[in-house]
Amino acid sequence: MDLSKTLILGFIAGVTIIIGMPIGRLKRPMPSLRLLLNAVAVGVLIFLVWDVLSAAWEPIDVALVGVHEHTGGLAPVFGYGSLFAGGLAVGLLSLVAYERYMSKVAGRSAKPRFGPGAMAVGEVRARSGMAAWSPARRLALLIAVGIGLHNFAEGLAIGQAAATDQVALATLLVVGFALHNATEGFGIVAPLAGDMDADGVARRPSWPFLLGLALIGGGPTFVGTAIGHGFTNEAMSVVFLTLAAGSILYVVTQLLGIAAKAKRSDLLAYGLLAGLLAGFVTDMIVTAAGV
Repeated sequence: MDLSKTLILGFIAGVTIIIGMPIGRLKRPMPSLRLLLNAVAVGVLIFLVWDVLSAAWEPIDVALVGVHEHTGGLAPVFGYGSLFAGGLAVGLLSLVAYERYMSKVAGRSAKPRFGPGAMAVGEVRARSGMAAWSPARRLALLIAVGIGLHNFAEGLAIGQAAATDQVALATLLVVGFALHNATEGFGIVAPLAGDMDADGVARRPSWPFLLGLALIGGGPTFVGTAIGHGFTNEAMSVVFLTLAAGSILYVVTQLLGIAAKAKRSDLLAYGLLAGLLAGFVTDMIVTAAGV
Protein backbone atom coordinates (compact mmCIF):
# COMPACT_ATOMS: atom_id res chain seq x y z
CA MET A 1 0.00 0.00 0.00
CA ASP A 2 1.42 3.41 -0.96
CA LEU A 3 2.12 6.18 1.54
CA SER A 4 -0.86 8.40 0.66
CA LYS A 5 -3.40 5.63 1.30
CA THR A 6 -1.57 4.65 4.47
CA LEU A 7 -1.75 8.22 5.78
CA ILE A 8 -5.50 8.23 5.16
CA LEU A 9 -5.77 5.13 7.35
CA GLY A 10 -3.73 6.83 10.06
CA PHE A 11 -5.94 9.91 9.91
CA ILE A 12 -9.12 7.83 10.25
CA ALA A 13 -7.70 5.96 13.24
CA GLY A 14 -6.71 9.17 15.02
CA VAL A 15 -9.54 11.57 14.22
CA THR A 16 -12.22 9.62 16.12
CA ILE A 17 -10.76 10.97 19.36
CA ILE A 18 -12.86 14.09 18.63
CA ILE A 19 -16.07 12.14 19.35
CA GLY A 20 -15.60 12.41 23.13
CA MET A 21 -14.60 16.09 23.17
CA PRO A 22 -18.08 17.71 23.51
CA ILE A 23 -18.44 16.15 26.97
CA GLY A 24 -15.89 18.68 28.22
CA ARG A 25 -18.38 21.49 27.55
CA LEU A 26 -21.15 20.23 29.81
CA LYS A 27 -22.33 23.33 31.68
CA ARG A 28 -23.22 22.12 35.16
CA PRO A 29 -23.42 18.32 35.35
CA MET A 30 -24.68 16.86 38.59
CA PRO A 31 -21.95 15.98 41.12
CA SER A 32 -22.80 12.29 40.79
CA LEU A 33 -22.47 12.51 36.99
CA ARG A 34 -19.08 14.22 37.31
CA LEU A 35 -17.86 11.48 39.64
CA LEU A 36 -19.15 8.78 37.31
CA LEU A 37 -17.46 10.37 34.30
CA ASN A 38 -14.22 10.60 36.27
CA ALA A 39 -14.45 6.93 37.27
CA VAL A 40 -15.16 5.78 33.70
CA ALA A 41 -12.10 7.72 32.56
CA VAL A 42 -10.03 5.91 35.20
CA GLY A 43 -11.32 2.56 33.92
CA VAL A 44 -10.39 3.40 30.34
CA LEU A 45 -6.92 4.56 31.40
CA ILE A 46 -6.30 1.46 33.55
CA PHE A 47 -7.11 -0.65 30.51
CA LEU A 48 -4.65 1.40 28.46
CA VAL A 49 -1.92 0.84 31.07
CA TRP A 50 -2.48 -2.91 30.83
CA ASP A 51 -2.58 -2.72 27.03
CA VAL A 52 0.63 -0.75 26.55
CA LEU A 53 2.63 -2.60 29.21
CA SER A 54 1.63 -5.95 27.71
CA ALA A 55 2.82 -4.82 24.29
CA ALA A 56 6.03 -3.30 25.69
CA TRP A 57 6.84 -6.48 27.66
CA GLU A 58 6.43 -8.80 24.67
CA PRO A 59 9.99 -8.34 23.25
CA ILE A 60 11.43 -9.02 26.71
CA ASP A 61 9.29 -12.13 27.05
CA VAL A 62 10.41 -13.38 23.63
CA ALA A 63 14.05 -12.77 24.57
CA LEU A 64 13.60 -14.68 27.84
CA VAL A 65 12.10 -17.63 25.96
CA GLY A 66 15.17 -17.58 23.71
CA VAL A 67 17.43 -17.76 26.77
CA HIS A 68 15.42 -20.66 28.17
CA GLU A 69 15.57 -22.56 24.88
CA HIS A 70 19.27 -21.70 24.37
CA THR A 71 18.53 -19.92 21.11
CA GLY A 72 19.47 -16.45 22.33
CA GLY A 73 21.60 -14.62 24.88
CA LEU A 74 20.95 -12.23 27.74
CA ALA A 75 21.90 -9.10 25.80
CA PRO A 76 18.41 -8.55 24.30
CA VAL A 77 16.85 -9.15 27.73
CA PHE A 78 18.99 -6.47 29.37
CA GLY A 79 18.65 -4.15 26.37
CA TYR A 80 14.88 -4.25 26.16
CA GLY A 81 14.63 -4.38 29.95
CA SER A 82 16.64 -1.17 30.28
CA LEU A 83 14.44 0.56 27.71
CA PHE A 84 11.34 -0.71 29.52
CA ALA A 85 12.46 0.52 32.95
CA GLY A 86 13.86 3.79 31.60
CA GLY A 87 10.74 4.65 29.59
CA LEU A 88 8.45 3.85 32.50
CA ALA A 89 10.54 5.95 34.89
CA VAL A 90 10.77 8.94 32.54
CA GLY A 91 7.07 8.81 31.69
CA LEU A 92 6.04 8.73 35.35
CA LEU A 93 8.64 10.89 37.08
CA SER A 94 8.81 13.59 34.43
CA LEU A 95 5.13 14.33 34.94
CA VAL A 96 5.62 14.42 38.70
CA ALA A 97 8.39 17.00 38.24
CA TYR A 98 6.35 18.95 35.70
CA GLU A 99 3.28 19.15 37.94
CA ARG A 100 5.37 20.30 40.90
CA TYR A 101 7.00 22.97 38.78
CA MET A 102 3.65 24.23 37.47
CA SER A 103 2.23 24.32 41.01
CA LYS A 104 5.16 26.41 42.21
CA VAL A 105 4.85 28.82 39.29
CA ALA A 106 1.10 29.15 39.86
CA GLY A 107 1.69 29.77 43.57
CA ARG A 108 4.24 32.50 42.89
CA SER A 109 2.05 34.24 40.32
CA ALA A 110 -0.92 34.19 42.71
CA LYS A 111 0.93 36.09 45.46
CA PRO A 112 -0.10 39.75 45.72
CA ARG A 113 2.44 42.40 44.76
CA PHE A 114 2.29 45.99 46.03
CA GLY A 115 3.84 49.24 44.88
CA PRO A 116 4.97 50.41 41.49
CA GLY A 117 6.32 47.73 39.23
CA ALA A 118 4.91 45.11 41.61
CA MET A 119 4.38 42.46 38.94
CA ALA A 120 7.33 41.58 36.77
CA VAL A 121 7.02 40.66 33.11
CA GLY A 122 7.84 37.03 33.88
CA GLU A 123 5.05 36.87 36.44
CA VAL A 124 2.55 38.26 33.97
CA ARG A 125 3.57 35.59 31.49
CA ALA A 126 3.27 32.89 34.14
CA ARG A 127 -0.20 34.09 35.10
CA SER A 128 -1.37 34.16 31.50
CA GLY A 129 0.24 30.85 30.60
CA MET A 130 -0.35 27.24 31.62
CA ALA A 131 0.31 28.10 35.29
CA ALA A 132 -2.97 30.02 35.28
CA TRP A 133 -4.92 26.98 34.12
CA SER A 134 -7.23 25.19 36.50
CA PRO A 135 -6.07 21.81 37.88
CA ALA A 136 -8.72 20.14 35.71
CA ARG A 137 -7.28 21.67 32.53
CA ARG A 138 -3.72 20.72 33.41
CA LEU A 139 -4.87 17.18 34.18
CA ALA A 140 -6.67 16.97 30.84
CA LEU A 141 -3.44 18.03 29.11
CA LEU A 142 -1.45 15.35 30.94
CA ILE A 143 -3.99 12.72 29.89
CA ALA A 144 -3.77 13.90 26.28
CA VAL A 145 0.05 13.66 26.34
CA GLY A 146 -0.02 10.12 27.74
CA ILE A 147 -2.62 8.96 25.25
CA GLY A 148 -0.71 10.65 22.43
CA LEU A 149 2.40 8.61 23.22
CA HIS A 150 0.27 5.46 23.24
CA ASN A 151 -1.34 6.37 19.93
CA PHE A 152 2.05 7.03 18.32
CA ALA A 153 2.93 3.38 18.97
CA GLU A 154 -0.43 2.33 17.49
CA GLY A 155 0.33 4.40 14.40
CA LEU A 156 3.65 2.56 14.01
CA ALA A 157 1.72 -0.73 13.87
CA ILE A 158 -0.66 0.60 11.19
CA GLY A 159 2.18 1.96 9.07
CA GLN A 160 4.20 -1.23 9.31
CA ALA A 161 1.23 -3.41 8.32
CA ALA A 162 0.45 -1.19 5.32
CA ALA A 163 4.11 -1.04 4.23
CA THR A 164 4.24 -4.85 4.04
CA ASP A 165 0.98 -4.95 2.01
CA GLN A 166 -0.99 -6.59 4.81
CA VAL A 167 -4.08 -4.64 3.80
CA ALA A 168 -6.58 -6.72 5.79
CA LEU A 169 -4.50 -6.42 8.93
CA ALA A 170 -4.02 -2.68 8.47
CA THR A 171 -7.76 -2.19 7.97
CA LEU A 172 -8.65 -4.15 11.10
CA LEU A 173 -6.07 -2.18 13.05
CA VAL A 174 -7.60 1.09 11.89
CA VAL A 175 -11.11 0.00 12.89
CA GLY A 176 -9.95 -1.18 16.29
CA PHE A 177 -7.76 1.84 17.01
CA ALA A 178 -10.50 4.20 15.83
CA LEU A 179 -12.86 2.68 18.39
CA HIS A 180 -10.14 2.94 21.02
CA ASN A 181 -9.54 6.59 20.26
CA ALA A 182 -13.24 7.38 20.61
CA THR A 183 -13.15 6.13 24.22
CA GLU A 184 -9.79 7.81 24.83
CA GLY A 185 -11.22 11.19 23.83
CA PHE A 186 -13.78 10.78 26.55
CA GLY A 187 -11.00 10.02 29.03
CA ILE A 188 -9.19 13.24 28.10
CA VAL A 189 -12.12 15.57 28.74
CA ALA A 190 -13.65 13.82 31.75
CA PRO A 191 -11.80 16.09 34.24
CA LEU A 192 -13.17 19.16 32.40
CA ALA A 193 -16.83 18.25 32.86
CA GLY A 194 -18.11 20.54 35.59
CA ASP A 195 -14.81 22.33 36.16
CA MET A 196 -15.63 25.17 38.59
CA ASP A 197 -13.79 28.27 39.75
CA ALA A 198 -13.57 29.45 43.36
CA ASP A 199 -16.99 31.13 43.08
CA GLY A 200 -18.71 28.02 41.79
CA VAL A 201 -18.96 29.32 38.22
CA ALA A 202 -18.50 26.67 35.55
CA ARG A 203 -15.38 26.91 33.40
CA ARG A 204 -16.34 25.79 29.92
CA PRO A 205 -13.33 25.03 27.70
CA SER A 206 -13.37 26.63 24.28
CA TRP A 207 -13.63 24.55 21.13
CA PRO A 208 -10.08 25.51 20.08
CA PHE A 209 -8.82 24.25 23.45
CA LEU A 210 -10.67 20.94 23.04
CA LEU A 211 -9.46 20.56 19.46
CA GLY A 212 -5.92 21.22 20.69
CA LEU A 213 -6.26 18.38 23.19
CA ALA A 214 -7.64 16.16 20.43
CA LEU A 215 -4.63 17.01 18.26
CA ILE A 216 -2.20 16.16 21.08
CA GLY A 217 -3.96 12.87 21.80
CA GLY A 218 -4.94 11.74 18.30
CA GLY A 219 -2.38 13.44 16.06
CA PRO A 220 0.48 11.07 16.99
CA THR A 221 -1.51 8.22 15.42
CA PHE A 222 -1.09 9.95 12.05
CA VAL A 223 2.58 10.76 12.69
CA GLY A 224 3.31 7.21 13.85
CA THR A 225 1.62 5.81 10.74
CA ALA A 226 3.86 7.93 8.51
CA ILE A 227 7.02 6.83 10.35
CA GLY A 228 5.93 3.20 10.58
CA HIS A 229 5.41 3.04 6.82
CA GLY A 230 9.10 3.74 6.27
CA PHE A 231 10.80 2.62 9.45
CA THR A 232 10.00 0.99 12.75
CA ASN A 233 11.61 -1.36 15.23
CA GLU A 234 10.82 -3.01 18.52
CA ALA A 235 13.15 -0.78 20.53
CA MET A 236 11.28 2.34 19.41
CA SER A 237 7.95 0.74 20.24
CA VAL A 238 9.11 -0.27 23.73
CA VAL A 239 10.29 3.28 24.48
CA PHE A 240 7.08 5.00 23.39
CA LEU A 241 4.81 2.40 24.98
CA THR A 242 6.53 2.61 28.36
CA LEU A 243 6.62 6.42 28.22
CA ALA A 244 2.87 6.27 27.65
CA ALA A 245 2.35 3.78 30.48
CA GLY A 246 4.31 5.89 32.96
CA SER A 247 2.45 9.09 32.11
CA ILE A 248 -0.96 7.38 32.19
CA LEU A 249 -0.14 5.82 35.58
CA TYR A 250 0.53 9.28 37.00
CA VAL A 251 -2.78 10.55 35.64
CA VAL A 252 -4.65 7.56 37.10
CA THR A 253 -3.31 8.39 40.58
CA GLN A 254 -4.57 11.97 40.19
CA LEU A 255 -8.04 10.88 39.09
CA LEU A 256 -8.27 8.29 41.87
CA GLY A 257 -7.41 11.04 44.35
CA ILE A 258 -10.37 13.07 43.07
CA ALA A 259 -12.65 10.04 43.40
CA ALA A 260 -11.43 9.30 46.93
CA LYS A 261 -12.35 12.79 48.16
CA ALA A 262 -15.97 12.26 47.12
CA LYS A 263 -16.30 9.10 49.24
CA ARG A 264 -18.65 7.46 46.73
CA SER A 265 -17.16 4.01 46.31
CA ASP A 266 -20.31 2.83 44.52
CA LEU A 267 -19.95 5.34 41.68
CA LEU A 268 -16.23 4.64 41.51
CA ALA A 269 -16.89 0.90 41.11
CA TYR A 270 -19.58 1.40 38.47
CA GLY A 271 -17.44 3.80 36.47
CA LEU A 272 -14.32 1.63 36.71
CA LEU A 273 -16.27 -1.38 35.48
CA ALA A 274 -17.80 0.55 32.58
CA GLY A 275 -14.44 2.00 31.53
CA LEU A 276 -12.61 -1.32 31.73
CA LEU A 277 -15.32 -3.13 29.77
CA ALA A 278 -15.31 -0.38 27.12
CA GLY A 279 -11.57 -0.80 26.73
CA PHE A 280 -11.66 -4.59 26.45
CA VAL A 281 -14.67 -4.65 24.13
CA THR A 282 -13.03 -2.23 21.68
CA ASP A 283 -9.81 -4.25 21.94
CA MET A 284 -11.56 -7.38 20.65
CA ILE A 285 -11.35 -6.20 17.04
CA VAL A 286 -7.63 -5.54 17.36
CA THR A 287 -7.13 -8.97 18.93
CA ALA A 288 -9.06 -10.54 16.05
CA ALA A 289 -6.44 -9.02 13.77
CA GLY A 290 -3.81 -11.14 15.46
CA VAL A 291 -1.90 -8.26 17.06
